[in-house]
Amino acid sequence: MFLTIASIDLVAMEKAVRSIEMEGLHWGASKLVAVGFGIKKLQIMCTVVDDLVSVEDLQEKIQEFEDYVQSTDI
Repeated sequence: MFLTIASIDLVAMEKAVRSIEMEGLHWGASKLVAVGFGIKKLQIMCTVVDDLVSVEDLQEKIQEFEDYVQSTDI
């Protein structure tokens, strides 16, 4: 999953995303990836159990953090 961001508090954004808890969802490692022109995106791994977690629902929950998240990509 890739999250594109503007200049925001990246630590707070990651904390917000990791606060999402769902049965069958497990957050993994993350890193900041330079996109260009000083823009970075948060790349965070997660494991989902298909029968328990809808990827679309997860994306919607992440995008609810409008102050942090501009877009998501799986």
